[in-house]
Amino acid sequence: MESKHFDVIIIGGSFAGLSAAMALGRAIRKVLIIDSGKPCNAQTPHSHNFLTQDGSTPAAISALAKKQVLAYPTIRFENDLVVQVSGENNDFKIITAQKKEYSAKKILLATGVKDIMPSIPGFAESWGISVIHCPYCHGYEYRNQNTGILLNHEMAFEFVKLIDNWTQKLTLFTNGEATFDKSTFSLITNPEFKIVEKEISELVHEAGYLKKVVFTDGSDQKLDALYAKIPFAQHTDIPVRLGCEFDEMGYIKVDVFKKTSINGVYAAGDITSPFRSVAMATANGTMAGASINKELIDEKFM
Repeated sequence: MESKHFDVIIIGGSFAGLSAAMALGRAIRKVLIIDSGKPCNAQTPHSHNFLTQDGSTPAAISALAKKQVLAYPTIRFENDLVVQVSGENNDFKIITAQKKEYSAKKILLATGVKDIMPSIPGFAESWGISVIHCPYCHGYEYRNQNTGILLNHEMAFEFVKLIDNWTQKLTLFTNGEATFDKSTFSLITNPEFKIVEKEISELVHEAGYLKKVVFTDGSDQKLDALYAKIPFAQHTDIPVRLGCEFDEMGYIKVDVFKKTSINGVYAAGDITSPFRSVAMATANGTMAGASINKELIDEKFM
């Protein structure tokens, strides 16, 4: 009979979760990873800024990571969805959608976030492909191309300054009348930069690769890439039900060791930081795994 009792249960089996599992597996800890199979970067064609894997697909990196992690005999992986977590430090109980029950001394939340797409036709289909969030992840591939920024917020100036590093063919789309002080933009010396306040009706694309943006007045503009800052939500309400503290941006508060405000509960990856990348999530997971193991060791000698 398979064990239902573990040192650590990791909720979420993407990069942060798998990285933590590897650290714990190498510390000979009994670990269960439970993952529902819905990564936020599912349609992203390539990953960058991750040494040895630059240009690989997130799916390929994840598959290799899972294979390597599961080579450690104390680690188990379940395709399921956690629906309830109860208990306290060293005595947590987990129930899944498949009505399986497990217990663990520690919990690691690595559930990621889900992006909330605007209701612009073509946006969701292009998200992660040519509608993008991070120049460090995608900017090199779209360097010197017709690029837009979809943002109507005081932080627009800072984002324009950033993206101007990668392309001079840059337009800020406010999708309606600008709500910020446009005088600040006089500092932008790029002669090709412009602010367009027309409302957007559609993003025209082919298989997620942008061709143009169409406005409600019938006009359009050629476009190869569009940066967008969009809201997000936690994939699950389990952190809220556990009582975890959140910051003003909606991320779970953790210390440098990835400990949450709840004793015995850790968190890593996109749920804790706006810096969303494979490399960041992997580093987060390694820290969390090592920190959890250290806490288990310390408690043994208390």
